[in-house]
Amino acid sequence: MILAVVYVTALFFIWAFVTNLIDPLVKSMKVIYTLTDFETQLNQFAFFIAYGVMSIPSGAYLAKNGYAKSIILGLIGIVAGCLIAWSTTFSHNFITVLLGLFVAASGITLLQVAANPLIASMGDPKESHFRLNLSQAFNSMGAYVGGIFGAKFLLQGPLFEQNVVITDAMKAAGLGFVTHVYLMIAAILAVFTLAVFLVRNTITAHAPAMAAHTESPFKALQSKWANLGSLGIFLYVGAEVCVISGMIFFLEQKQILNVPSQVAGFVGPIFMLFAMFGRFGGSMLLRYVKATTMLAIVAACAAALCGIVIATYQMPATPLGGSVTLPGQFVAPLTAGFIPGIAAILIGLFNSIMFPTIFTLTLERSSAPASATSGLMCMAICGGGFISILYGFTVDQFVAHFPVGARSLAFVVPLVCYLYVLWFSFAARSAPIHEIQEDAVASGH
Repeated sequence: MILAVVYVTALFFIWAFVTNLIDPLVKSMKVIYTLTDFETQLNQFAFFIAYGVMSIPSGAYLAKNGYAKSIILGLIGIVAGCLIAWSTTFSHNFITVLLGLFVAASGITLLQVAANPLIASMGDPKESHFRLNLSQAFNSMGAYVGGIFGAKFLLQGPLFEQNVVITDAMKAAGLGFVTHVYLMIAAILAVFTLAVFLVRNTITAHAPAMAAHTESPFKALQSKWANLGSLGIFLYVGAEVCVISGMIFFLEQKQILNVPSQVAGFVGPIFMLFAMFGRFGGSMLLRYVKATTMLAIVAACAAALCGIVIATYQMPATPLGGSVTLPGQFVAPLTAGFIPGIAAILIGLFNSIMFPTIFTLTLERSSAPASATSGLMCMAICGGGFISILYGFTVDQFVAHFPVGARSLAFVVPLVCYLYVLWFSFAARSAPIHEIQEDAVASGH
């Protein structure tokens, strides 16, 4: 029993690790294939669109085959996606990477559908919240470790050094690093999948009873609040993804931190550490502060931080005196560029409670069945793909007129997203609420 709980908890770490590996991958692919920012963000689009495409099939598979088989198939999907990405070493084609990301994300979607209700049911019901919170802590840890791991192994070599003349040999070496990483992850997860297979009977024995009937997510389209909440999830996830996926490009700029790509890759994941701290702190505060008020506060703070980044787009990196030792043992002179840099990273702190708070506020107000509302919001996670390519397109457009401050000005995209979340928090205050009738468990993000 304990071993099975450990394995299921590890799933939260695994899918966060694989998801946040994409952030340094975005930088790697841009350099190796000489992509525009719009084309670069196709990495995120290929990954997050799987939530929109595969959520319903994943739910149907879970209902028919149960939790153990769903988890094993989800892991196999991630392994298959990693192997497809690894095959780029033979195809040398960016499309192969995108296909691998989609397949891996499809496996992760199935894992998310199954793992959250499963971990809640494995053990004493009185301790279900503890197990869920512990699993979410491992999720945040996986996000941070994935970003650091990716920076260490995907952004190594002279290809990512400052002021370097890039050659085809450097690009080939960089692609080799990428494919070797995905082959290594595939091998490790294959062994883990075998371990889960060995405890499948224990997982099945402690799995919750399957629902007799689950409503289609599309039925929730008839509810005003299901639509408003799903749009909130769509925009929140999109804002988070575009900020963190563009973080390396943003921090390495001369007017911001002026650091090598790999160092920026080490600093960027601090965003996820703040998210982890905010998740624990926010959970405690929600015991004393209304959810709508708390959501308004964090949305306003996230929007304000975006405003700081935008407002400083022309600010020179004026030396402030002294230096700072950044992760990776890189000593950087302290300049005014640290102001927008820290502002961008701090957004993670205020992102932390948005997903679960929007989710529960919507379930309490939606006139559609809880299972349908929950399903529609899970599909809305695909906003991470659509908003990220919008962000990339926006950067490309600003570069033509503001070659230095384009990435700062592009923060207008997440700013608009957070302003919607702020509006949603105020609108939700006056909306009638009801008890959530169905036992719908939100997938973690």
